[in-house]
Amino acid sequence: MSIPMADLCAQYRSLQSEIDAAVHSVLEKGRFILGENVTLLEQETADLCGAKYGIGVNSGTDAIIIALAAAGIGHGDEVITTPFTFVATSEAIVIVGARPVYADIDPDTFNLDPAAVEKAITPKTKAILPVHLFGQCARIEELESIAQKHGLKIICDGAQAIGAARNGRKLGEMGDAATLSFFPTKNLGAYGDGGMILTNDEDIARRARSLRFHGQSSSYTYERVGFCSRLDELQAAILRVKLPHLIGWNEKRRKNASAYNSVLGGTPIKIPKIDEGNYHIYHQYTLRTPARDRLKEILAGEGVSSAVYYPEPLHIQKAYEFLGYKAGDFPASEQAAREVLSVPVYPELTEEQVSDVAVALKKAADILVSAS
Repeated sequence: MSIPMADLCAQYRSLQSEIDAAVHSVLEKGRFILGENVTLLEQETADLCGAKYGIGVNSGTDAIIIALAAAGIGHGDEVITTPFTFVATSEAIVIVGARPVYADIDPDTFNLDPAAVEKAITPKTKAILPVHLFGQCARIEELESIAQKHGLKIICDGAQAIGAARNGRKLGEMGDAATLSFFPTKNLGAYGDGGMILTNDEDIARRARSLRFHGQSSSYTYERVGFCSRLDELQAAILRVKLPHLIGWNEKRRKNASAYNSVLGGTPIKIPKIDEGNYHIYHQYTLRTPARDRLKEILAGEGVSSAVYYPEPLHIQKAYEFLGYKAGDFPASEQAAREVLSVPVYPELTEEQVSDVAVALKKAADILVSAS
């Protein structure tokens, strides 16, 4: 029997009675938009992540769009970000009227290289948008130093990093704002789309709350052009059931990752490198090897699913041709795209499944060694 990349039904079964009760409670009360569960989830999530304010929106993508807009980023501005990530990050920059400017990644952590960021700054640069990729925080202290030096905002894409920390700082304490995604496969996932903006800046929070509700300042009074992007009360109720389990789930992910590390040490397959000071919560357990396609093939033969995040950097995607980049501009990102492979690490894996994945990884490593 194959081991999937995620098993959402297993998680539901473990909390079924609580989730069903939470859903029925919302249905019985009949308040489906911006009800008490949204308000409570916003504060509970902000508290967990070290932020004063949480603003629930209807997706992780909208969280980035609204955070950028609330921070004053718009037409004619440039935002420095990574080409090695999910498309939402660049998409959000374009949607607010700004221009993505790419900087290459640190090949060890896959996160933005601060030295590359500084080289990409121009008079039009207004913000840096780092992505805390795969569950590990970017080198935020260096990025904040650069931002302070040049008068820039920092909006952190924390879609894959809820519960992560760096040098004792939680996600919501980094930059001017951070964004979350509650896509179902995230470490904290809804049963549909959902997202949140975290910030300690009262002005950003106020503008974000207005922007998510058509730019409204009070009933039928609009101070800006906004969006229709409100987190569902039903999704908030489900997420509130799950939230108290997040720390334990993240620890289980870390334990699973440790089991894989123990069999891959000293092999040609590179295990995830944790940057000093980081608390990695393994949204993905991402390996790298020049023999990536062969590794994927061997694992499939052993019944272990795997996935490539991400097969092609954004700077060479058709949608972003207008930016004028070409293959070869960001070699670390391009090499990562050729070599990365993620394997199952989700907390619902049984001990037997974790053992099976570890055995398959060890077998694959041995085959790759013998073939070299």
